[in-house]
Amino acid sequence: MAEILFWFIASLTVLSAAMVVLNNQLLYSAIALLFTLFGVAGLYIYLWADFIAGVQLLVYIGGINVLIIFGIMLTNRISSVRLSQTNIQQGFGGVIALWLLIIISLVISKTPWYQVTSAEPSSTVREVGTLLMTKYLLPFEAISILLLGALIGAALLSREAS
Repeated sequence: MAEILFWFIASLTVLSAAMVVLNNQLLYSAIALLFTLFGVAGLYIYLWADFIAGVQLLVYIGGINVLIIFGIMLTNRISSVRLSQTNIQQGFGGVIALWLLIIISLVISKTPWYQVTSAEPSSTVREVGTLLMTKYLLPFEAISILLLGALIGAALLSREAS
């Protein structure tokens, strides 16, 4: 049963990602991106990365994807023009994607994979928190200062525009 659920989540992720790329309507692409990000969160759960799955749900689905849909709907009301995207190099991109699929499939099939059974970890949140507050404290604080600077810059730019 677990394998069937995994393959369902994986196929949902791949098919909705293909819809993101191949659909000409931006709103439908954004909704397909929602399903793609849900599928990625489900795959993180299968990898026992519960913290990363939660962050995926909160940040990407709860923040970024909602912001994309909100932006599409706001720009659609302003100009009342049907928003669409054109894929000029769709054929070339398809050939490259097929070539990469063949290469990756060959690598997966020819690699002697080492399989070991392991027990499910009790919780990954404690380990991530410990690493963020000990070993990776300096990069974590540097990124927070960088994001704070970007937030202040965006506020200044939006204030000058209005």
